[in-house]
Amino acid sequence: MSNFLPKISKAVLEAQTGPGKEDALYDLLAQPLHEELYKRKDFDFLDDLSEGQQLMLSYDYVRMQVLQGGFIQLIENGYIGLLPDMPEWLNKIGAPEMAKIIDDVLKVYVLNKDILGKTKTVEDFALLYEELKEFEAIDESFRQLNDDTNRKILDYATAHIDEFAKLV
Repeated sequence: MSNFLPKISKAVLEAQTGPGKEDALYDLLAQPLHEELYKRKDFDFLDDLSEGQQLMLSYDYVRMQVLQGGFIQLIENGYIGLLPDMPEWLNKIGAPEMAKIIDDVLKVYVLNKDILGKTKTVEDFALLYEELKEFEAIDESFRQLNDDTNRKILDYATAHIDEFAKLV
């Protein structure tokens, strides 16, 4: 159950729903979450959200990081804490392939925790990409499944809109 349900008009929701409008719908549902998180400046805000909202917000952060610099960037920027619950949520919405990718990231992270997540120079950070080649295939698999996963998140959100917003 969510303690944070942004108000969205039914007319706006209907206008943002349909073929070719996926990005607009995603923004409509995710933007209030980002704004509230920014206001609070604390990821404890996730505890106030439904699982669907947590997935949407967490996945959006993961997506932004991974598409820019891969999972190494995500880990080095301190977002590894967004991943542990994600496989369960992804399986729930019918995205088991992405759930496996996230699980694989967690396994590689645990195996290499001694060199990941520590303060580094820019040069040390760049060397991680050479040292941890196993992330290359994981990053590529993520990129290939990202659009499909976004669609599944939106399908879930549309089918469970009361978990994401209060319609007015």
